[in-house]
Amino acid sequence: MTTAPPFNSLEVLKQAFTSGLQRLLSNPGLGSYILVHANACFDTDIYQILKRDLAHRFDNLSAYCREALSGGRELAGAEDDQLVFLKLMAIGFEGIQATEFRESGEWELQFNHVRAFRPSRMSRQPVQGISRPFDPNGFNFNKPYLRKEVLWAGELRGNEVELLYNKFPFAPLHGLLVPDRRARHPQLLSAGYHDYVWSLAEELGSGLPGLGIAYNSYGAYASVNHLHFQFYVRSSPLPIERACWHHNGGRLHYPLSCEVFSSAAAAWAHIRTLHERKTSYNLIFRPGRLYCLSRKRQGHYQHAPWTNGFAWYELAGGITTFSRSDFETLDGMAIEQEMGKLRV
Repeated sequence: MTTAPPFNSLEVLKQAFTSGLQRLLSNPGLGSYILVHANACFDTDIYQILKRDLAHRFDNLSAYCREALSGGRELAGAEDDQLVFLKLMAIGFEGIQATEFRESGEWELQFNHVRAFRPSRMSRQPVQGISRPFDPNGFNFNKPYLRKEVLWAGELRGNEVELLYNKFPFAPLHGLLVPDRRARHPQLLSAGYHDYVWSLAEELGSGLPGLGIAYNSYGAYASVNHLHFQFYVRSSPLPIERACWHHNGGRLHYPLSCEVFSSAAAAWAHIRTLHERKTSYNLIFRPGRLYCLSRKRQGHYQHAPWTNGFAWYELAGGITTFSRSDFETLDGMAIEQEMGKLRV
C-alpha cells in the first residue's frame, strides 16, 4: 500500500481515511467490520457515508453467526472479535450509539459505546519496570491479519512507516503510527525515535493543523509491546493545552506533574532521566512542543470503577466513559482525584 503520503491536508487525510474504511468493509470477517463500525461511530460524516453498507454487512454477519452457532459450528476469526460482534448483535444495529462529548469544568468527557467492548490485551496487566523484550509470539503489528488494517505504508521523512487504523478509536482520525515495523522494537522510546517523532510533528503539522502524536510508555497503559505512537488530528486543543494551566503560563495547577518542552534535546534529557529511574510516562507531541507526564505504573494503584485506566488521552484531560450514567454524572472533582492517584 505504498502510495503518496496522505498528510498534505485534512481533506486528503480524511478522504484516504474514509476510502480505507470502505475498502475494509468489503473484506470478509468480523474483525474488519468491528473496526469500520467503531471508526464510523466516532465521526458523523463517515457514519452517514457508510451507514447503509454497515447495516447490510451487519445483517449478513448476524445471519452467519446465528446459522453457525445453531448448527454447533465454530465461528471463524479471532475469539476476541467473535465476542465483540456477539455483543453488538445483542444490542442490535440501531442500538449501537455514536460517540458523544461534553465538558465538566476543564475536562473533556466522551461516551464511547463501541470501545466499551474492546479486549484488554496487556493494558490491564500489572507490570514491573519500564520495558520488556519484544515477544514475537505475543500480539504485535507483524501479525499477517493486521495487514488489511493498514491505512498507509511507505517512506516518511527517512523511515519506513505504517499507519494502521485504531480498531477502537477515541480521538479524531485516530491511527497507530508504527516506524520500522520489521525491526521488532519493543515499546521503549529511544533518542532517535524521539527526535524523529518530534520532527514529524513539526513537519506534518504545517499541513494538518490540530495534529498530535502521543506515546504510552510500557506500564502507562500501552496495549502493545511493539514500538508505536498514536496519531490524531483534532479541531480543538486537548484540555492539557489550555492557557489556564500553570505549565502553560496560567494560574491553575494541573492535578498531575506535567513538564512542557519546546526543545527536543531538553525533552529527551528529561525522558532519559525517567528511564534511569524506571518511571513510566505518557507523552503528547505537538508541533514544536511536548507534554510529558510521569506517573505510577498500571497495577500499582487501584483505579476507579468508571475507568479502565488512564493512558495519554486521560492524562491530557480527556476521559473515556463506557456507560451513559458515568458519562452524565462524572464531575471534575472525581477526575482530579483519579489523576492524583497517579502522582509519583
